[in-house]
Amino acid sequence: MYRKICLLVVALLSNSAAAELPGVLSWEVGRNIEITYNELYKSLENNKFFVVFEPNIGRNLAGFAARWGEDYNRNGLRGIRSMVFCNAWYANQVSNREPDLLALCPLHVTLYQRGDTTHVVFIRPTHVGDNSDAMPLLQELEQAVSKAIQAGVDAAAR
Repeated sequence: MYRKICLLVVALLSNSAAAELPGVLSWEVGRNIEITYNELYKSLENNKFFVVFEPNIGRNLAGFAARWGEDYNRNGLRGIRSMVFCNAWYANQVSNREPDLLALCPLHVTLYQRGDTTHVVFIRPTHVGDNSDAMPLLQELEQAVSKAIQAGVDAAAR
């Protein structure tokens, strides 16, 4: 009986926790989105991941606030921004190993601010290319991008 109760409690607690998404790497910074964005931008560029496009998604969505009414920004996010970036060497290597994985090119990272915390999210290339011949390259790429993001997050946190 005791064992059944313990299993039930564990099951209930497990369901109430926020689930991590297996294909998404995420970081949190106790700073505003602009500071975090600027530090992340510098870190990506310093690590040879060159930013080629900077969509301000939050500003674009705000144009629909009146149209969407109460369905607009239900999570109360204070900003959503992305950086689209590329490293030509990695793009070439991906194309050499598995051309269909060029769907990853260019890569992107998205930041959003909720309260006083900025969240940084990145789709894991290894999740997208699971069971591909390019897996060793994707692991290297994911590690390099993660290292650059971590450095940017660390700089923003200072």
